[in-house]
Amino acid sequence: MSVTYLGMPPFPEAAEISTRDERLAGNLRHATRTIRDKRAGAVAELADWTALRTAGAQIKDRTLRHLDHYLEQLEASVSAAGGTVHWAADARQANEIVTRLVRATGEREVVKVKSMATQEIGLNEALERAGIAAYETDLAELIVQLGDDRPSHILVPAIHRNRGEIREIFRERMGRWGRPAPDGLSDSPAELAEAARLHLREKFLNAKVGISGANFMVAESGTLVVVESEGNGRMCLTLPETLISVVGIEKVVPTWRDLEVFLQLLPRSSTAERMNPYTSTWSGTTDGDGPRDFHLVLLDNGRTDTLADQVGRQTLRCIRCSACLNVCPVYERAGGHAYGSPYPGPIGAILTPQLDSMATGLDASLPYASSLCGACYQVCPVAIDIPEVLVHLRERVVQGGTVTVRGQRTTVKPARGHAAERAAMRAASWTFDHPRALRAGERLAARARRLVPSRLPGPGRAWTDTRDVPQVPAESFRDWWRRTRGPSEGSGTERRHGSGQPSAEQRSAEQHRTGDSGRLEGNE
Repeated sequence: MSVTYLGMPPFPEAAEISTRDERLAGNLRHATRTIRDKRAGAVAELADWTALRTAGAQIKDRTLRHLDHYLEQLEASVSAAGGTVHWAADARQANEIVTRLVRATGEREVVKVKSMATQEIGLNEALERAGIAAYETDLAELIVQLGDDRPSHILVPAIHRNRGEIREIFRERMGRWGRPAPDGLSDSPAELAEAARLHLREKFLNAKVGISGANFMVAESGTLVVVESEGNGRMCLTLPETLISVVGIEKVVPTWRDLEVFLQLLPRSSTAERMNPYTSTWSGTTDGDGPRDFHLVLLDNGRTDTLADQVGRQTLRCIRCSACLNVCPVYERAGGHAYGSPYPGPIGAILTPQLDSMATGLDASLPYASSLCGACYQVCPVAIDIPEVLVHLRERVVQGGTVTVRGQRTTVKPARGHAAERAAMRAASWTFDHPRALRAGERLAARARRLVPSRLPGPGRAWTDTRDVPQVPAESFRDWWRRTRGPSEGSGTERRHGSGQPSAEQRSAEQHRTGDSGRLEGNE
């Protein structure tokens, strides 16, 4: 399915290496903290940000519930506007469609708008195998491509590079792809941007085929939307004679009115801007204006299977703003490459395993690439509860079992190393079901508390490398209750009086807990 990079190790192994790179750590620390501070200021300007966030989540959920209807409406609208719609069940099929469409034009070069979907399916590599050169035109993507590198951030793919490294990449590699870098190029941002502008201008003027993704697709009009900060995307969308857009099926929104909500949420969450500098929209084709041929490739690639998961489906709300990456302490220290996927950070830790259905060790390790601090949920503009999905996916990793992949039931083996965890959970479950065994265990632990080591042996050693073993209290809660409140009779720790009825204190506490109606508060 080409969601993960071939040959990448599981996250713990990759992160162990990347966290030792001091230069990487400095680049990430400076960039992520700068972006998140600016974002916080931009969001604070809107008094109705919470309401916008709720609206965005509700629009996405409503659309996902009726996704089949809106996709059919989108197909009809695009076709009526002069475009052609293609359906791709997986990465292989999408790559075959795009390759066939490019070959039909007779061209051997294409220019590309920054697109997460095409990275997900490995389109550049597929085109290269077919003898077609794909040129990235987003500045950061250009840096990554020239450096024979991989993106490490959704919004800023070259976030792991500093200005000096970028200058060397331009000076050494730019000439191999087209116009070389100017002589005496410095690491000034203005000079680097000008070198990229001159290099790309030749590509834009000569290219006959453009390839893009889309941030949103409006079902009612068949309109596709790309938001960007540089203007390179608009050149790709308007100058070529043929435009091919590869878009995930979850990117559809019902109406223009719904789109308005996301055009407020996305720029503030991603680039900390009140309004996106370049928002390009197009519907099919128009004589004498823009590409003559437009093709839309609607990509599933595991999204339908994700939709079937009641907990995991909220992942499909994602609008790729990257706000979760910029607040994540794990991403800041490990970097994007450690995730082994085009989707790094917290959103990648829940999206990649679901698209790949945790078929590899890399996928199974990603739900553990988090401290569960919850910062990602707090900044998500569409309220994806990433910690909830992470815990849900961890449960799937431990339990194994079967999942649905493209309509086929397949077996997922429990991850190695979790046998002891499963045994411990079963033992705990049995103990909590047998109060006498629990009391005996508590007393035994209290008496043997001095024998508890500061570090655990065997498989537990790795856990205590970075954590202290909790101290065992001198007595259990039950014993403390009996010592301070007197012996309890009946069920649990309820204190009863002569007749066996609850005390006045208990009745008052119970009324406060349940409310006057007797129902638990918060569940009405």
